[in-house]
Amino acid sequence: HNPDDKDDGRKMHPRSSFKAFLEVVKHRSLPWEDVEMDAIHSLQLILRGSFQDIDDSETKTMVHARLNNLNLQGMDELSTVASEMVRLIETATAPIFAVDSGGFINGWNAKIAELTLLPVDEAIGKSLVKELVLDESVETVERLLYLAAQGEEEQNVEIKLKTFGSQGPVIVIVNACSSRDVTGNVVGVCFVGQDVTKQKVVMDKFTRIQGDYKAIVQNLSPLIPPIFGTDEFGYCIEWNPAMAKLSGWEREEVIGKLLVGEIFGTEMSCCRLRGHDAMTKFMILLNAAMDSQDSDKSPFGFFDRDGKYVESLLIVNKRTDGEGAVTGVFCFLHTASSELQRALQVQKMSARTALDRLKEVAYMRQEIRNPLLGIIFTRKLMEATNLSEEQKQIIQTSGACEKQLQKVLDEDNFEKMDQGIIDLDSIEFTMGSVMDAVISQGMIKSREKGLQLIRETPEDIKSIWLFGDPIRLQQMIADFLTTAIRFTSTSDAWVGIKVVPSVKGLGGGLHLMHFEFRVSHPGLGIPEELVQQMFGHSKEVTQEGMGLSVSRKLVRLMNGDVKYVREARVSYFLVNVELALGKQDDPGRAK
Repeated sequence: HNPDDKDDGRKMHPRSSFKAFLEVVKHRSLPWEDVEMDAIHSLQLILRGSFQDIDDSETKTMVHARLNNLNLQGMDELSTVASEMVRLIETATAPIFAVDSGGFINGWNAKIAELTLLPVDEAIGKSLVKELVLDESVETVERLLYLAAQGEEEQNVEIKLKTFGSQGPVIVIVNACSSRDVTGNVVGVCFVGQDVTKQKVVMDKFTRIQGDYKAIVQNLSPLIPPIFGTDEFGYCIEWNPAMAKLSGWEREEVIGKLLVGEIFGTEMSCCRLRGHDAMTKFMILLNAAMDSQDSDKSPFGFFDRDGKYVESLLIVNKRTDGEGAVTGVFCFLHTASSELQRALQVQKMSARTALDRLKEVAYMRQEIRNPLLGIIFTRKLMEATNLSEEQKQIIQTSGACEKQLQKVLDEDNFEKMDQGIIDLDSIEFTMGSVMDAVISQGMIKSREKGLQLIRETPEDIKSIWLFGDPIRLQQMIADFLTTAIRFTSTSDAWVGIKVVPSVKGLGGGLHLMHFEFRVSHPGLGIPEELVQQMFGHSKEVTQEGMGLSVSRKLVRLMNGDVKYVREARVSYFLVNVELALGKQDDPGRAK
């Protein structure tokens, strides 16, 4: 190239033409580095290198004539330049790929291969539109190719490419450059891109989170509390529908105003506070949150638009950006809805009723305990006198009933008893003394109703010594007996209790005594609802049902079970328990 040669109106000399083209490309792709822009030109050189495949001699002669003007030292220097350009393209940090006029890949650098996991040798020859682009980007790429064929080069266009691995699609922002041959005809398109996959994922996630935030905070659901917030300068940036409903002030009326002073204040403010003390406490909470000291629930009240005083609990939390810097505060108000207020009122009434009942129970326990102490004292005085054997037995039975009553009065954790997790005593006793105490508790009611109380207890087991809890045993057997008496009519004439013993050897000289207690009564039996309460199958529990339920759990603690059986003319509680034989007895005596 002779520096004295000047461009004319018909053509430009190759070197000045190259410089002009390079400047145009640089101005069109400002975000890209020079080395990457050189790669674009190198790809054009590669495409122009296809002249070697041209068969037309006249065209080839014209191409050689143009190449001679490049002032290169023959084909060797051209090959060197082309090789250098190829190296720049392949090592570029930006994804670069190119297609021919048919839309098939003829350029695929290392970066785009890394992003898509598609090697260069596999990418060459594939259709960009049909094989490499996601369906949602097909229309965009077709438009880019069409415009590039017309010489119109698009910039900053987002396309999504498939990946040939387990990862998701690659999102690339590309500039399309038309590739021309020496005659000026478009022979392909070169794409120089920027990988924005990570940024796009983060932005999409942010957009979703922002959408979720708006959907939650701006929701009209009663589950969303009143929320308002400020930026770091104290201006209101959030005022959700729940807060608008509570205060009477719409979002548009308060957004952008100072939270302290214009919205909440003592004079000429939207939501007036009760005096300067309330305002000072509010400001302290806001400043503490700005200093990263999140607050607990604090009482907070203000007058709404209609002058009605609103009481609530305020929680103030800091707002932070992605780097953790404090950018303002969020305030949450906890108020009681009308439904919750009614529920709380009912709860308070229930608690008050329960407290009153506890007081009644405490009073009754104390008033029962006092005369019981007198009865115990009188019994002990009688024991000190000369008594016959029959009188001693009666006093002993009275003493057993006193101990049962004392046990109930001393029970300080009914919840454990109701759950069946109490501890049973293990002392020696005779079955005869237990049955005497049980029968005595049913005598008065049975006589009042004119019922005959039939007792079937084998004589030989009355004096057998057993290990267990006699007080709990007589408590639960007496409960079944008195319940049967209560639900037996006078016309039925009788109630019976039968005890059937049997011995079970455990080996090593140890024996268990198995007892079957059958408490029978004629007629229709006890109500089915009461049976359901005994087994815990009913939501409502009466006093009788509670007693039966506790007794059933006592039976289970004694390795037993209880059933209520209805037959044609008679119904009965069938109770089975196991007790250890005492050392004083010969197991062979029991049958």
